[in-house]
Amino acid sequence: MIIRPALPTDLPRIVEIAQQSAAAAQWNSGEYAWMLADPAASMRVVLVIEEETSWMVHGFLVAKDAAGEWEIENFAVHESARRRGLGLRLLRAFLELVRERHGKEVFLEVRESNAAARALYTQCTFVEAGRRKSYYHNPEEDALVLKFSFPGKA
Repeated sequence: MIIRPALPTDLPRIVEIAQQSAAAAQWNSGEYAWMLADPAASMRVVLVIEEETSWMVHGFLVAKDAAGEWEIENFAVHESARRRGLGLRLLRAFLELVRERHGKEVFLEVRESNAAARALYTQCTFVEAGRRKSYYHNPEEDALVLKFSFPGKA
């Protein structure tokens, strides 16, 4: 598996993965296209994980930097590639990138009922930092705000 910055040519696959993932933010293709065309202007990092043999993208992560505080805005792995550790590899690669850029903290929201995602984040030492009441809809549900702090930076 290779983890790399997303390219504009990855757009169709990123949109496909997001659409089949109930937990992913459902942005339109224009929003993704803008992020991929000019990551500096969007202040975002978009990473993908793909197989070396088929060059098929299996997952993506979108995050935004605000003065060393990062927010994971969207993160999904294609349903056919889940339970293979790809999400963990992608998340760890992202955290390493943030560390290299001298980031201090990483935040995200996750559905309270999303046990698989919560387990993944716990494995990477994210901790609960708050709650957003009725943040999600269909069904309505609270979001847990999770935080990752780099040692000596928080």
